Amino acid sequence: MEYLEIIVLVLSFITLLVLGVPIAYSIGISGSLTLLLSIFPVPAFTTFAQRMATSLDSFALLAIPFFILAGQLMNQGGIAIRLINFAKVLVGRLPGGLAFVNIIANMLFGAISGSAAASASAIGSFMTPKMKEEGYDPAFSAAVNITSATTGLVIPPSNILIVYSLASGGVSIAALFLAGYIPGILTGLVLMSVAAIIAYRKKYPVGELVGLKEGFFKFLDAIPSLLLLIIVIGGIIAGYFTATEASAIAVLYTLILSMIYKQVTLKQVPDILLRTVGITSIVLLLVATSMGLSWVMSYANIPQSVSEGLLSVSSNPFVILLIINIILLFVGVFMDMTPAVLIFTPIFLPVVVDMGMDPIHFGIVMVMNLSVGLCTPPVGSVLFIGCTVAKIDIQKVVKPLLPFFVAMIIVLMIITYLPQLSLWLPKFFGF
Repeated sequence: MEYLEIIVLVLSFITLLVLGVPIAYSIGISGSLTLLLSIFPVPAFTTFAQRMATSLDSFALLAIPFFILAGQLMNQGGIAIRLINFAKVLVGRLPGGLAFVNIIANMLFGAISGSAAASASAIGSFMTPKMKEEGYDPAFSAAVNITSATTGLVIPPSNILIVYSLASGGVSIAALFLAGYIPGILTGLVLMSVAAIIAYRKKYPVGELVGLKEGFFKFLDAIPSLLLLIIVIGGIIAGYFTATEASAIAVLYTLILSMIYKQVTLKQVPDILLRTVGITSIVLLLVATSMGLSWVMSYANIPQSVSEGLLSVSSNPFVILLIINIILLFVGVFMDMTPAVLIFTPIFLPVVVDMGMDPIHFGIVMVMNLSVGLCTPPVGSVLFIGCTVAKIDIQKVVKPLLPFFVAMIIVLMIITYLPQLSLWLPKFFGF
């Protein structure tokens, strides 16, 4: 019966996606159909609805709308251009310097906003015209922007790590935030290496020399924006506030900073709030339907069946992790990150924990893995945003993206098989 339920779940979900049904509805319908195999219709639909409602009754989830609001404020509040100017001071004179600026600015903005989409939009809208003006291929510029925007999903604060904490049954958000620093920075450095090789081969120009005095003032100008990282993460680690409270502080700080920069006025706040509500409603609908589906799978013993199937293939942890990574890479191509984390964490986490893998480490591996899917068609949201900002067709970006994809997968393998890279900082701070 378990295998019949797996077949119904997979086939119904794929069919609905092919028909163009939005993913949240596809998840809800396929979950309800699977539940109908073992429960009568009225209690089945009632139970699924109850599970959707109760899944949103979580204090930790409050952090998501707050961080989304902070990201919206930063996107409009003049923070992106200050981070770009700061990045130019650091790496602008290196070969292919503007590509480096793009990557570092994305890492900083993504870390502050916690959103790859916001980062790709904010940094890309500034950097793409500038890179084109300096002679960079627009497709290359878009590829750099798209892939580097995903680093903010691992570098804290990160909404998706909060979602993983919920799906995993309460893994420490602070520990996950700390665990993301080294993998996120390593990803950025490897992307910069790829960009440097391409820039050298294509003889892209070197940026203008920034004088010591000008560089100092640009650094001072960026300090208020960079302080948000210290306030949020430092406060969580020191125990002054929780991740949810930190998200509210981030909103207050970015609002005040945006008004000081005179980029956001009180008249604009209602529009920013409406955009935040729209994005939050989509995210929370995905969370609700995905958590409902996770309960259906647990009820049908699907995680146990998948676990047994994996262990029947091999008992070697190296092989099992490789298989899980391949599955998640495939899933990320067709499914948005939030439902993928909520659905597949309960399936794979028990398997890797039985092998001795730390749940914190697995969370970083899962998020890095699914980040690749954000850059690939047909569902890759960051890919579409990056191409829209660059005003270029997706087909033209695919080839320049390939070396960056390879780099991201190499880093993923390194992080997967070297857990110390993820666990050193959490252990250092006692998590």
